[in-house]
Amino acid sequence: MTTTPSAVRQDRDGAVAVLTVDWPERRNALTDEVLAALVDQLAELDVDPDVRAIVVAGSDKVFASGADVRALLDRTVDEAYRGDRAQRWATLRRTRTPLVAAVSGYCLGGGCELAMIADVVVASDTARFGLPETQLGLIPGAGGTQLLPRAIGKATAMDMILTGRLLDAREAERLGLVSRVTEAGAWRTTALEVAHAIAARPAVAQHLAKEAVLAAFETPLQAGVELERKAFAVAFGTDDAREGMQAFVDKRDPVWRHR
Repeated sequence: MTTTPSAVRQDRDGAVAVLTVDWPERRNALTDEVLAALVDQLAELDVDPDVRAIVVAGSDKVFASGADVRALLDRTVDEAYRGDRAQRWATLRRTRTPLVAAVSGYCLGGGCELAMIADVVVASDTARFGLPETQLGLIPGAGGTQLLPRAIGKATAMDMILTGRLLDAREAERLGLVSRVTEAGAWRTTALEVAHAIAARPAVAQHLAKEAVLAAFETPLQAGVELERKAFAVAFGTDDAREGMQAFVDKRDPVWRHR
């Protein structure tokens, strides 16, 4: 494994990259600097053909919290609306490589929005999810008002956003915000196992499957089915599809070429 020293630490484990927000004295706040480091590293990993899954993690006590409130006080309305921070969140949402969020402890504000951008969320049973921004006279600003109701429905999303209610890990799993819950201490290992399971499958099919599932939230049913049919045809034409089908017929393990 190689390591990059930073408030966002990068490790590589085969085809899996791990980005860890590591700033305990600031409770893993997603300051402008930390968000920029996270986005820059994700963007590089997203175009690396040797990386087929990415884990985003925090610490045992805090996955990530929101923005630096002191810095927000100096921001203009125009900067809040279309400044660098807003553009960085847009870049995060465009990540093509499958993302796994490894969540332990508090996952609040921008941290919760970061987890919701991920494709799979693995949470410790100590995890707590919340969007408390209205307590500051603000609202979630990185997609929370759109992503949360899509994940858990309007009623609970309204409850969380308007009252500051926190969801524990088991409730978040039951409602659809979390994919898997582990015992405390096992969250990172389980997230890595999930990421390696994703990376072990053919990359083109994984990218196409992710795109098709995400389209389901923005596309009418008939258009979505048509998009899926076209994506299936693209997958069908890949070398890996031929290898996968032939390996199934031959009763052997496939050898992926990721093309």
